[in-house]
Amino acid sequence: MSAKPEERIVEGVRLSNPDKILYPEQGVTKGILADYYVAIAPLMLPHVARRPVTMVRCPTGRGSKCFYQRHAGSGVPPQLGEIVIPGFDEPYLYISDVAGLVAMVQMGVLEIHPWGVTIDHPDKADRIVFDLDPDEGLSFEDVIAAAHEVRDRLAALGLLSFVKTTGGKGLHVVVPVEPTAAWKEVKSFAKGVSAQMAADSPERYLTKISIAERAGRIFIDYLRNDPTSTAVAPYSTRSRPGAPVAMPLPWDSVKPGLDPCDYLVTTAPALLAKRKADPWAEMLTVKQTLPDHPRG
Repeated sequence: MSAKPEERIVEGVRLSNPDKILYPEQGVTKGILADYYVAIAPLMLPHVARRPVTMVRCPTGRGSKCFYQRHAGSGVPPQLGEIVIPGFDEPYLYISDVAGLVAMVQMGVLEIHPWGVTIDHPDKADRIVFDLDPDEGLSFEDVIAAAHEVRDRLAALGLLSFVKTTGGKGLHVVVPVEPTAAWKEVKSFAKGVSAQMAADSPERYLTKISIAERAGRIFIDYLRNDPTSTAVAPYSTRSRPGAPVAMPLPWDSVKPGLDPCDYLVTTAPALLAKRKADPWAEMLTVKQTLPDHPRG
């Protein structure tokens, strides 16, 4: 496949207008974004490939009109597959390899949000997500403390958990589990852990989505654990100023002084190159099942 002067071929995908600016503040182009995903693909794909995804498409770049896409439609390249999921009328999209990541860049995708299932068992979750979303007045150190509390409570139940920044003001604590439990059970478990935290420290946490009640507290969003409810992928960019990315972290780096704004398209590859190990590697090998309690 040969490219025209205004095109590039990246991982077998024709990238039109690679100099098109997607993040005006940083000058991040489509070509730069494609190179970013190629660089981090070995770390990202194990957590994204063969999972139904919701994409945030911003065809003319960040700050322009963006929209969500879950299903096939016009402009969907052949590098994206389709899966029919029982109980849903339209097939969902997924990717399998680095070419799929580059194809999403070609589509103007600035955020990738996978389900907590794979296409091999779309009715059984294998990821549980606790999304810690702080009130505007709280410091990031408050979120860090909350993440460690979630981790400790899960550890007391025999569960190993992992953490990532979100490209925003919160943190995600993620629990890999064997795909044996139905969505209803997974959501009930996540609700139970979250509700217990809110009951023990009502001045710090809540599980209601109401903005009016969130003042000075952290919303523990357990509703991510539902069919079609997604969480931003590790290493995914966000459609936000600065070109931030969601970054998996080792727990010992989740401490006062952590700044999620350090993790950008322009800085992440160099930061990752300095790491001695993948902090989420064990997520791919750990074998654990949903405990019998708590339930919400």
